[in-house]
Amino acid sequence: MRIGQTELLIILAVVVIVFGPTQIPKLTKMFGKSVKNFREGMGEDESDSDKKAKSSDDEDKE
Repeated sequence: MRIGQTELLIILAVVVIVFGPTQIPKLTKMFGKSVKNFREGMGEDESDSDKKAKSSDDEDKE
């Protein structure tokens, strides 16, 4: 299921009506920070799982 241009315009119009044009910059900034924190958390999780996998491989070799 893909979202087309028409659906995006409708969603944007609803957001502007609900939050008002003055609140949109605050919302986008908050959304950007959330995405950044999510990506950092995913990166930390991947690095932790890589470390665990590497340590378990080292233990298997011994």
